[in-house]
Amino acid sequence: MPAWNAYSYAFGPVFAAALLLFFVFFLRWAFRRGASVVAAPAKAGRTDEYGVLTPIASPGTYVEGEIMRRRLEDAGIKCTLAQTLDGPRVMVWPANADRARELISR
Repeated sequence: MPAWNAYSYAFGPVFAAALLLFFVFFLRWAFRRGASVVAAPAKAGRTDEYGVLTPIASPGTYVEGEIMRRRLEDAGIKCTLAQTLDGPRVMVWPANADRARELISR
């Protein structure tokens, strides 16, 4: 049996406090804004702030836009649904814009 000294009763609480401090600092680092590992919430922008993507449809609601986006993806067209300042927009690459508009208009 190991020899226990007078400080052995403090080992458990000290270890628990050290573990608690580790978790506090780790979670503060993980959930802070800016340089953390947690992604910042997406910001809505103007329609022209999405690079070369071309808006092809302006659905009334986000659900309608998601239906359009899935229809285009099923047809093999890469697209995205962006929440812009003017509402949701279905956006595609310029090379696929005409074909996408044709599929959406059906």
